[in-house]
Amino acid sequence: MSATESLRRDHALIEKMISALKTISLLLKNGKQIPDSILNQAIDFSINFTNTCHHGKEEESLFPTLEKKGMPREGGPIARMLYEHEITKELANSIISSTKIYIASGEQAELVKNIDEYVQHVSLHISKENQRLFVMADMLLNDQETLVNDNLTRLEKEKFDKIGNSREYYEKLIDNINLNE
Repeated sequence: MSATESLRRDHALIEKMISALKTISLLLKNGKQIPDSILNQAIDFSINFTNTCHHGKEEESLFPTLEKKGMPREGGPIARMLYEHEITKELANSIISSTKIYIASGEQAELVKNIDEYVQHVSLHISKENQRLFVMADMLLNDQETLVNDNLTRLEKEKFDKIGNSREYYEKLIDNINLNE
């Protein structure tokens, strides 16, 4: 078990949502209507799973642990990831705003633009973490794998308890999003 295994599992789930968002964007571009329930599930996932739980695990557990092992918070990969987390939050908030407009008026252009920007940003962010940051973290924390994973598991439970859902809920949400092109 690597020190970043839990976070990589999160990324796999986030990538499934990214795939669903790509399909939503394509359907909207092709003039299809997307039910409010589907859009609200995507927003719930993006806000609660990605931003609150996953980024919380990184920001409150992984990054401080890496700092203790000598990785600088400023001017290095941690600073970059924190900056990108803020962009992810801003992009998710843009999707919320444009979803409200879409639901009220049927105007899809801004929603498509915001979804596409979110998909591009989060896909690149995940790639950077998986291929760079997590590789460095696994090397630096190879003597603390169990401790790091225990902390991530504890923090994940706290985050899910606070938002009133579970990892299983979000796994089912992703599996049940039905988007027929």
